[in-house]
Amino acid sequence: MNIAMKESRMETLPDRYGVIGHPISHSRSPLIHGEFAKATRQHLIYERFDIAPAALVVQVQALLREGVRGLNVTVPHKETVVALTHELTERAKLAGAVNTLIVLPDGRLRGDNTDGAGCIADLRYLAIEVTGRSVLILGAGGAARGIVGPLLAQQPAQLVIANRGVARAEELVATFRDIRPSAGIALSARPLDGLHESFDVVIHATSLGLQNAIPTVNPVIIGSQTDAYDLGYGDAGTPFTRWAQQHGAARAFDGIGMLVEQAAEAFWLWRGVRPETTEVRRLLSQSGERNKP
Repeated sequence: MNIAMKESRMETLPDRYGVIGHPISHSRSPLIHGEFAKATRQHLIYERFDIAPAALVVQVQALLREGVRGLNVTVPHKETVVALTHELTERAKLAGAVNTLIVLPDGRLRGDNTDGAGCIADLRYLAIEVTGRSVLILGAGGAARGIVGPLLAQQPAQLVIANRGVARAEELVATFRDIRPSAGIALSARPLDGLHESFDVVIHATSLGLQNAIPTVNPVIIGSQTDAYDLGYGDAGTPFTRWAQQHGAARAFDGIGMLVEQAAEAFWLWRGVRPETTEVRRLLSQSGERNKP
């Protein structure tokens, strides 16, 4: 093969992107980004990379040496991957967690967090009102950290962060207490066993769904007017959405729409093109009526 032919082949190689997590085989991100790429005529491939926590540094650095231009980050790496970045966006700093890595032209690594933007976009799509309502977040890890700031910006009347280890929830509350947009928002932390009332919106943000489990919590948190929302997703909903429905929630949705919306934000950061999400939502909802407003 002559030099001109080699150069031609190199020019046609697609840009590489992917998602890192552990486990990761369930991820719909390759489908979503593949559809975005087709719709926007972007020449790229998107892969899953299962990386155990102990191998995070070595394997991410190897992927970057191989020319990967960007990565999405999911559990359990959203907080630990921060240490690998050279700079963070303001929303990633605020969250203390990263779900999107961007390789800059000079080779440095920027960390961003599109979870909050994706969550708010999906809540709007589903007509779940946050403003003026009582909101409960179950969990205080990386997933929760990414959504607290954007939720506070929607001006709920109350935002409670509950975690089995209350110290972690208290740390998260302390991070946001001085910067919440209105002194009228009641922001507090509770242990899971300290929840004794119903909430208007309950958001499940732990990773227990991956183990087919939910947090041990009093079902009184679910009232007849409660909108239940899980940041995780599954073909038949999630253990949390099924539990919420069994206990009388007005509506229960999983986070497949959030996945699509945060992916669109990441795609824009990588490619400078913002894809439409309606068609991808339709593809992911073909099997039923879940997560339609």
